Amino acid sequence: MSKKMNQTYFYLLAPLHTGGTTQEGNLVGIARESHTNLPYIPSSTIRGKLRAIIDEDKKDQLFGNELGNDNLPLKQGDIWIGDASILFLPVPSLSHGIVWITSPLLLHRWARYQTNSFTIPDVYSCSFVQGDNNISVYLKDAIFKYTNDEETTDLTTWENWRDFIPQNDITKPINKVLILPDQHCATLIEMSLWRQVKIKLDEHKAVDGGFRYEEAIPPDTLMYYTNGLTTKANGNSEESLEKLNSLIRDNQIIQFGGQESLGRGFCQQWN
Repeated sequence: MSKKMNQTYFYLLAPLHTGGTTQEGNLVGIARESHTNLPYIPSSTIRGKLRAIIDEDKKDQLFGNELGNDNLPLKQGDIWIGDASILFLPVPSLSHGIVWITSPLLLHRWARYQTNSFTIPDVYSCSFVQGDNNISVYLKDAIFKYTNDEETTDLTTWENWRDFIPQNDITKPINKVLILPDQHCATLIEMSLWRQVKIKLDEHKAVDGGFRYEEAIPPDTLMYYTNGLTTKANGNSEESLEKLNSLIRDNQIIQFGGQESLGRGFCQQWN
């Protein structure tokens, strides 16, 4: 891993909607990866927000100048920002309240940026089954069983699951985690997205026109994005990196996407 590549984490405090490129019928979708269809936060959204809240005297150094600003040629900044990916997403469970799910793909993505090497556990590894307990785990329409009989059990014990969760006070509630096959995980993520109905009222409080559904990534989702220094930084590398880290530390609560007045899109971020 390059020494210039770092990670910043997001813990969603509220539903988060970042607009996608398409709209199907009355559904306003969110940004999705083209090859997996998984929700994500585009790097341009993160970069734009960070650029908007940084002090003016640091803005151009870190993020470059804007096109048409004072008729100056476009210049690159010292840092780059990557897309934010899901690491663990909460799913409602009739048997266990909330279970945070992930998959080998999501864990491999995260692990390749770590300084320590990680062995990705087998699918159906779980943090909350151990000992002589015989339990059933209900997730949406899926049922998984854990028994002492290896031939009949679906789940296995995930011994070192805490190593895969960044240490922060806000991540303490993430204590029931489960690794699912990539496709099953993607299906449950799709089923667990928030979909809120939006309608417009006229002056008489009657529905004006139709309605639409707006998707959002649910609160309590754990995400992360990579960032680092561009080749332009050179002699400013340490200074620029410290400015970026300071910006993140000074803005631990940050908002992305729309509907800020409704409390949407708020996250806690940390390095």
